[in-house]
Amino acid sequence: MSVYLDYNASAPIDERVLDVMIDVYRNSYVNADSRTHDYGEEARRVVENARRQVASLLNVNSDEVFFTSGSTESNNIAIRGLIEFAKETNKKHFITSSIEHKAVLECFKLLNNNGFDVDIIEPGENGRISAEEVLRRVRDDTVLVSIMHANNETGIIQPVDEIGDGLKDRDIFFHIDATQSCGKLVTDIQNLSYDMLSLSAHKFGGPQGVGALILKRDNYVLPPVKSIMFGGQQEHGIRPGTIPVALVAGLGVACELSEKEYEDNILKCKDIKQSILHELDGSGLNYVINGVQEFCMPNTLNLSVIGVESEALMIASKQYCGISNGSACTSHDYAPSYVLSAMRLDTNRISSAIRISWGPNSRKSEIIDGIRGLVDIAKGFLF
Repeated sequence: MSVYLDYNASAPIDERVLDVMIDVYRNSYVNADSRTHDYGEEARRVVENARRQVASLLNVNSDEVFFTSGSTESNNIAIRGLIEFAKETNKKHFITSSIEHKAVLECFKLLNNNGFDVDIIEPGENGRISAEEVLRRVRDDTVLVSIMHANNETGIIQPVDEIGDGLKDRDIFFHIDATQSCGKLVTDIQNLSYDMLSLSAHKFGGPQGVGALILKRDNYVLPPVKSIMFGGQQEHGIRPGTIPVALVAGLGVACELSEKEYEDNILKCKDIKQSILHELDGSGLNYVINGVQEFCMPNTLNLSVIGVESEALMIASKQYCGISNGSACTSHDYAPSYVLSAMRLDTNRISSAIRISWGPNSRKSEIIDGIRGLVDIAKGFLF
């Protein structure tokens, strides 16, 4: 029996989340913006309760939480939504890194193609960008810095705390893509300084298709982002469209559970990682970890089995474990990882890299069985 080890692509929905969603689908199925009957009021109550749950997890005000379809949309709103403001203020300089998710990098490509000045920060071989380099690139006409909290391929945690502290007294907006860290590095996020933050429910036990954009107020004023779609005034015009009440409720419950259980969850994930590494260390395989583990998510391991192509290993080991070699958004083209390439790893190391990711409710015994099967397959390629 294969074990699922691709949580960074999408984690299984928590049964407690699903139970609440089913109840909402059955009993609060109406449009939350319907104002003329009690059914709409009940749906609004569900939505606003979820908004408070998200706000509590992140230690923000509930009126700073805006529901979206997920991090991709949130990233687009945070970045593309500032274009009009950038033109009006003649602040046309944007900063990001080369290891961001494609949802961010494609937005920056659009900015560059439309005459904006874009700086792309490269990481070190350890998978981290330099906060000092980011802050050094800041100019008087910089309007936005957008940096992810944790990389989806390597799990490496970026110095967004240092960057946020360095920017908080500057007239510059700071956006954090917290897709991989939300619901996991809870206290870290609660203490970060930022203006905008993106998250997706399905990375931490919630449903696919819903997320949020956090827009922090400064003297009661929201960041000047504009909607990137046309429609009604849902979510104060930031994200028009009918609110998916059951999905939003699922996001809220996932946030509430994460806030209650994140400390135990971190310990469980760390224990699984140590067990995986112990198994690999005793396997006799020649492998190397990609990214510095001092700054790595407890549920992620990116490694290269030297001499074994990752595509062949993943396909041959399907009966033992479901793993990947990078972002699910780009896996169809089988191109070398742009993240590992940006880290300037050698081509053999990149071509043999695999990503293993899990959750706190993963069964350690099943994972170890899956890893042992993976090891046997890898040895078959080598010997």
